[in-house]
Amino acid sequence: MKSYSSTLNVHQTEKAIQLIKEFFQQQLATELKLYRVTAPLFVPKGTGINDDLNGIEKPVSFKIKDIADLEVEVVQSLAKWKRLALADYKIPHAYGLYADMNAIRPDESPLDNIHSLYVDQWDWERVVLASERNLKFLRKTVKKIYGILQRLEFFIHELHHHIKPSLPEEITFIHAEEAEERYPELTPREREYQLAKEYGAIFIIGIGGALKNGQPHDSRAPDYDDWTTETENGFKGLNGDIILWNPTLENSFEISSMGIRVDKTALLTQLKLTNTEKRKELYFHHRLLNDELPLTIGGGIGQSRICMQFLHKAHIGEVQASIWPDQTVQECKKHNIALL
Repeated sequence: MKSYSSTLNVHQTEKAIQLIKEFFQQQLATELKLYRVTAPLFVPKGTGINDDLNGIEKPVSFKIKDIADLEVEVVQSLAKWKRLALADYKIPHAYGLYADMNAIRPDESPLDNIHSLYVDQWDWERVVLASERNLKFLRKTVKKIYGILQRLEFFIHELHHHIKPSLPEEITFIHAEEAEERYPELTPREREYQLAKEYGAIFIIGIGGALKNGQPHDSRAPDYDDWTTETENGFKGLNGDIILWNPTLENSFEISSMGIRVDKTALLTQLKLTNTEKRKELYFHHRLLNDELPLTIGGGIGQSRICMQFLHKAHIGEVQASIWPDQTVQECKKHNIALL
């Protein structure tokens, strides 16, 4: 790591975190027409409501003393819970909801300067029509979120003039299949590095399905994002990641995963491809297949990641309180990194 000195001290950082979170969530709610809702910290096990992430991470679970035979899991994200909430709260088309999501991911590895046991993000979901399940609508929504990021960057610059803006005027869209064609010899992470460095801000479309080399750009659970529907240009996928170039880390930096969610056809296809067809009987999947849930678009936006990006922080522990290996703590002290 190069010599590092934080742009703000601990007290200034804590104040800036508060301002960023207040500014961003208000902008997000206004831009996408989202109502704020209270989200659960844990959900019943065995219902299919919890996010399975890449399918291998084991959530924290526990039994409740006063409710016999009920075991619950700490959420890993609210990807599927939000869609249930949209139905149960009867939120109409063109409107949606967002919530503060706080999660524990004990299998997160490695624990490094951008990965933590503790995850905080804005989870959002919005009702769409069948006619809006296309790339045009996905790009339009991504551009709205990118506009909020640009306004946030300027807001921070106005408060702290020494923190200089770096985002480009436009975000560049590229399919994972196009990235593979352009850099066939590189890994997905290396492709993200090259593209983010070149363009400054990118949205990689189509994450979860196998590319020409037989491997996906990154793993996705089969039951929320749609990564199999063919699009107008012959590629597949109606989801993706917003990735920025981070000038402090000099690296690509994912700040949001989002996409148009599965309809019945995509769900059945993706369950079959991942050999998880048994999930059809779970509560969430049963309601979706019975047409009890709306068509939606949604995603998660990392709160700590955004604070890192726009406060020019080198470690996620500078903007959130978590637990780190002793070696990490010592290394941070050596490099003038103040962990909260």
